[in-house]
This record gives sequence, C-alpha cells and structure tokens, in this order.
Amino acid sequence: MNYAKVFLLMTGLMVFMVLLGGAIGGEQMAMTFFGIALVMNVAMYWFSDRLVLKMYKAQTVGPDDAPELYQMVDRLRKQADLPMPTVAIAPKDQPNAFATGRNHKHAVVCVTAGLLRLMDRKELEGVVAHELAHIKHRHMLVSTLAAAMAGAIVMIARWGVFFGGRDRNLLVMILIMILAPIAAMIVKGAISRTNEFQADATGARIAGSPDGLANALARLEGYAQRIPMDVNQAGASLAIVNPLRGQGAMSSMARFFSTHPPTEDRIAALREMKGTF
Repeated sequence: MNYAKVFLLMTGLMVFMVLLGGAIGGEQMAMTFFGIALVMNVAMYWFSDRLVLKMYKAQTVGPDDAPELYQMVDRLRKQADLPMPTVAIAPKDQPNAFATGRNHKHAVVCVTAGLLRLMDRKELEGVVAHELAHIKHRHMLVSTLAAAMAGAIVMIARWGVFFGGRDRNLLVMILIMILAPIAAMIVKGAISRTNEFQADATGARIAGSPDGLANALARLEGYAQRIPMDVNQAGASLAIVNPLRGQGAMSSMARFFSTHPPTEDRIAALREMKGTF
C-alpha cells in the first residue's frame, strides 16, 4: 500500500510539472518540465532523507558523540527487530523528533537538542520507540517523499509565477501559487494522521509501556506552543508533534489541514492501552 502511495505521489508531481510547464510555455516547456520531474523523482527517492535533515540543520552522531542516545536507540531497535538506523540531532530548542529514510536499512532517527534536554529517560524512550515504529511500518518513505515533494511544489509554483508573470498566463500562475501549498498540505495530512496513531501504538509496545510516550506527547504539545521552531513547513509533517503549532485551540478548518491528529486524541488512545501488555 505504501508503495502505491509513493507511485501516486511521484505521478502527481509529474502531472503538476507538465501542467505548469504547459501553462508557462506551451508544449515545449511542458516536455522540459516533464524531464525535470523525472530527475526530481529519482533524486527525491534516493536523497529525500538528506534533504529533510538539511531542513532541520541536523547532524548525524555516533556512539562516541551521544553515547546515551545512541545506546537507547540501539536497545530499542533490537526490541523492534530493526537494523540500526542512523542517529541524528537537530540543534533546535523545541523538543521534537522524526524518522526519515527510504527503507529499514537506510533509516534515520532524529531528535532535537531540546528533546534531550527537557524529556526524562522514560519519555525519551517513548519518543524514540515511536520513531522506530514509523520505520517498522515503513511510514517514513511516503512521509519523507510527501514532505520533499510538497516543498518542491511550493518552490516550483512560486518560480512559475515569477516567470509566468511576463506573459498572458499570469492569472494561471497566481492560482497555482495559491492552490499548490493547499494541495500539498492535504496530501501530507492525509498520509500522516493515521500513521501517527499506528506508530503510537507500536511505539508503546516497543518501549514496553504507553506511559512514557503519553506523558511525552502532553509535554511536547505544551512546548510546541511556547517554543518556536525555525523549520521549512514541508518538513513539519514528519515531526512527532507539529512544530509549527500556534497558541490556543485549533479551529475546525485548521484541524482539517493539520498534518497531525489532535494530541489529546493520541494520548487518550495510549491511555486505553494501559494494562494490555
């Protein structure tokens, strides 16, 4: 099913690029943009994890750089029956985390400096187990591609408006600029909402208890509202808690476009698991 989603994402990007090229410069430009889309699809499949790490300005670490974190990931990945992923730390004050990569053998678990500083050991284990669950269920390929493609679509749409403004297609380009980010948000939201609940449940089993993750989610939600994070919007859908969440309750429309399910719903689902294993 995930590979079908990958195919649909790549096909969607190609269709968008061809339509954009045609709107800018007719059939010849459409073919040029088709070629660009092919290159982008290949590049994003193989290098999307690196692009996401750059969005967060994260650096990979080894057992000598962050021994406690590395050993925790190693222990939990064995419980999850996974190969050892690459471990990375993003220099962000807001506590958060995400997983990326194209398969089990090329996976990355990234945590922020704020997460290491503000979470206790049990909470940190819950968060790391959640990210390993994304890897186990192969969520990260679809999510990483969606994030990378959403960023590319927004960039290309804006580029198209800039150049399209020189000819009669200016109105079309403006519409693309407005609609493309909305479309990208819908794609990311549709992918990540169900994945988060599944990763929460599996992560709780990997950690051996739902308590650490449930407590961490409650604290992460509060920190996300108080501590801003400077990160590309396209990469926000990968984080365990939306790093761009604003103050106050979200409106029903904002919930529809959100890339994350309500944190209180996730915590309630985890609390219901208590005593089941």
